[in-house]
Amino acid sequence: MRLPTADPYLPDHGDPGWSARHYALDLDYDLANNTLRGRAEIRGHTEAPLDRIVLDLALPARKVTLDGKVPRFRARGHRLVVEPRTPLRAGREFTLVVTYGGTPRPIIDPHHGDAGWEELTDGVIVAGQPHGAPTWFPCNDRPDDKAPYDLTITVPTGYVVVANGVLRQRKQGGSRVTFHYAQPEPMATYLATVQIGRYDVRELGRVAEVPVRAAVPADAGEGFEAAFGRSTEMVEVFTDLFGPYPFGAYTAVVTDDDLEIPLESQGLATFGRNFCTGDWDSVRLVAHELAHQWFGNAVTLRRWRDIWLHEGFACYAEWLWSERSGGTSAAHHAAHHHARLADLDQDLLLADPGPELMFDDRVYKRGALTLHALRARLGDETFFDVLRSWVADHAGGSVTTEDFETHAARRADADLAGLFDAWLRDPALPALP
Repeated sequence: MRLPTADPYLPDHGDPGWSARHYALDLDYDLANNTLRGRAEIRGHTEAPLDRIVLDLALPARKVTLDGKVPRFRARGHRLVVEPRTPLRAGREFTLVVTYGGTPRPIIDPHHGDAGWEELTDGVIVAGQPHGAPTWFPCNDRPDDKAPYDLTITVPTGYVVVANGVLRQRKQGGSRVTFHYAQPEPMATYLATVQIGRYDVRELGRVAEVPVRAAVPADAGEGFEAAFGRSTEMVEVFTDLFGPYPFGAYTAVVTDDDLEIPLESQGLATFGRNFCTGDWDSVRLVAHELAHQWFGNAVTLRRWRDIWLHEGFACYAEWLWSERSGGTSAAHHAAHHHARLADLDQDLLLADPGPELMFDDRVYKRGALTLHALRARLGDETFFDVLRSWVADHAGGSVTTEDFETHAARRADADLAGLFDAWLRDPALPALP
């Protein structure tokens, strides 16, 4: 039996036959033994007649109920196949409850490396992009299937849990402590996360009543201030450029361990201690991950091939922060990176880079250059109106490259087909305006 795939860039993930309406996850984690016990209640909706519901889950399922009844279910690799007693008609609402548990570990993908639930020296990170969500909860792991979440996580006393959304309750019970987070805005599965560690939570400021926080080791020191000290100002600048911050809070998590790259999640971003420096390479990544709250998290790609809508926009936000904060202009950054790209292979189609190249640095930089070319064509007033209205019109939803092209042309009242074709669909690098 061949199981469904929702996106060719990520084979064996996602079921297009149904969509999630809400996830309620109740997790209990034993750090000493790396053992996770979970209960997931998923409210769903069938998009077509179904004789099976396929979920992505890499941990063993112990019990499954569908609308209160016990269906047949079985594991197929990192997928869980649930067979209702009678087929489900299209447009039917259902509630699926899965009790599961085991030892979570990252999933290794030949194109994208490892992702998912990962132990630190003293804690946990969850890196979901693009295929890590099934390592810790059952889900419909496709980027266009967004839903609200309730996340309840119990850990040993002394540890802090940072997860998506707003902390609603922290409850102490003997040697265990439970954190409950509510994420009311729709969220893609790969953006769901749990970060566990011995953190101090610091209030950095507020922007339009949105709290800006950091969860850091107690001895984070001066390097933290150098890298993250202007986080509230960054939120203010991006609010001016892109529109209101789209979620209820923003938290930067700094792990005690070093990390190779920062991790994007909805409402938070995670950095290793090694990023606590005032160097541009650290500061730009603080800006980059923050910008994903607008481009990637609020407005999310429908297909992985459109990853430039996330990474190109976040990369350009680095250059905009540099420009707005008194540093090098975006034009200077554009010229620098255009010269670098000109010396590299000209074999990348930005609108469809392929799974092997979807996180290639050329996607990031050429995507940013596409936006810079659009800005040069439209002028600042119209360009930033295009960005703000793009977020306002599509927040909570999923989009494609073609959607952005249509939106930009309509908002600017301009024929932009030639510009987009040259930057998105021709491997040759266009001249920089």
